[in-house]
Amino acid sequence: MLVPLWLEPLLNTGFFSICSTHRDSARSECNMYCLDCNDDAFCFYCRSSRHKDHRVIQIRRSSYHDVVRVSEIQKVLDISGVQTYVINSARVLFLNERPQPRAAKGVSHICEICGRSLLDPFRFCSLGCKLVGIKRNGDASFNLEVKNEVDMERGEGMITRTREELRESSQQVIYPATPPPPPSSTRRRKGIPHRAPLGP
Repeated sequence: MLVPLWLEPLLNTGFFSICSTHRDSARSECNMYCLDCNDDAFCFYCRSSRHKDHRVIQIRRSSYHDVVRVSEIQKVLDISGVQTYVINSARVLFLNERPQPRAAKGVSHICEICGRSLLDPFRFCSLGCKLVGIKRNGDASFNLEVKNEVDMERGEGMITRTREELRESSQQVIYPATPPPPPSSTRRRKGIPHRAPLGP
């Protein structure tokens, strides 16, 4: 399974409406999503009453677009290849594609799906574009297990290389490094201050 069952409903959910149950409460905007129930968005108070022990993520807004904190979503989803941004000192990524009027000139990195200019060498501008890329090409995944297996294979290769490098370096003669010169105990004085000549 390259895509979790809850991802497409999450991307199609409308957030930031007022909760009908807790309409008069202060934190009644529906900006939470339960990955276990896979249902509509809900508010802070609904979370504590109906989704207490569930996997819940909070959706935030940036320039009228829905974002999620990387620290929350990377626990349940492989977000590799998706551009992240720092907004209000938190690293976030966008849920869906954001329209861009026209591509900027001289941009070296663009989203493979929508053509949006990117800051860094990533493949996608949002989770939605990565989803389209997976369906179209099948060369990426949201599944953490697949990513962990690849990382483990790479890690085993690195361990083997490190052991070989250690064996090679142990056969070489190692000389002690030259110690740095001792600190100088003499201090330079600034000198005598010079004043500008007084006027006529």
